[in-house]
Amino acid sequence: VEFVESGGGLVQPGGSLRLSCAASGSIFNIFAVGWYRQAPGKERELVALMDTGGNPKYTDSVKGRFTISRDHARNTFHLQMNSLKPEDTAVYYCNAHCSVQTICTIRGLDADYWGQGIQVTVSS
Repeated sequence: VEFVESGGGLVQPGGSLRLSCAASGSIFNIFAVGWYRQAPGKERELVALMDTGGNPKYTDSVKGRFTISRDHARNTFHLQMNSLKPEDTAVYYCNAHCSVQTICTIRGLDADYWGQGIQVTVSS
């Protein structure tokens, strides 16, 4: 199973970007999904996550600006980022975490999958 990210780039402060993460396999519905980011010189931090029931959670700094969503039919999930700020600049990583470990073990799946990382730069 692979997860491939797309949608990053350069945007001015106040602008918007939409990140996408596409899974190659069809086991998507047993994975919780999330987005992390890592700025230069800083540790990777959780930005947003969504459990298998569709319940989202956000870190305080992005609440009201970012929205996580998932499309089970297309095995994809997204991060809509609005009102972007320079401090949002980072490499963003999508993550999928197995919520039913027994099933993942039986199917030979890993507990966690990561996207390759995609750069988001907010600058004027």
